[in-house]
Amino acid sequence: MATPYMIAPALGLVGLLIGSHIAVLVVRWPDCISALTGRSRCDSCQRQLASMELIPIASTVLLRGHCRTCHAPIPALHWKIELAACAIGVLAGFAPSLSLAIAGAVFGWQLLALACLDITRLLLPNALNGILAITGLMCATAGIDPPFIERVIGAAIGIASLALVRLLYRQARGREGLGGGDPKLLGAIGCWTGWQHIPLLVFAGSIIGLTFVLLQRLRGVQMSAEHRLPFGAMLATAAFLVWLVITAT
Repeated sequence: MATPYMIAPALGLVGLLIGSHIAVLVVRWPDCISALTGRSRCDSCQRQLASMELIPIASTVLLRGHCRTCHAPIPALHWKIELAACAIGVLAGFAPSLSLAIAGAVFGWQLLALACLDITRLLLPNALNGILAITGLMCATAGIDPPFIERVIGAAIGIASLALVRLLYRQARGREGLGGGDPKLLGAIGCWTGWQHIPLLVFAGSIIGLTFVLLQRLRGVQMSAEHRLPFGAMLATAAFLVWLVITAT
């Protein structure tokens, strides 16, 4: 029987490979380039990369963080996403069952893609939110709790709650306080966690946001009222942490 100490390392290795693809998606999506077609290329000289240059983490280390042709630095975004995806796989691997471990890893990897797009470009694409919602509902059909109806209610409450907050903030302050993708993201997350955890998700996401602002101020970074925080990334982080907690109890 597979144990967490077998599953976690395996999902961690898979996470490295998934992370490499997530990094490509994050780089290509804003330019409307498919991450599923075309070989990877150097961001600077556009040379097609060889297979040995595409090994997660190892290639960056062996190449000392630079393209072997033009010697331009390899963006740190790539290895950071690969390590994050690896960590998500390892953490998910300690779930009580193999099915929960795999589901949690898939959940976390999708959240990672959305969070990175929000951090780098303030984007939460409808397509990725939709895929996140669909995969969440599919888990219910596979017999994974919570039940299907609770997930559907979670989606409705997630969308409605943040949409209302967005509307009230715009009316009170005369400007946008949340992006249009944030309510959809919370709705998609609700398809995974069910409606009961929506308040905790919003609370945890807000705490992460406030902590980020406080750390920025402690570093001497002044943030104006017009500065937009990637709240979607904070919601995504909160969602995976909440999932870890609710599956462990």
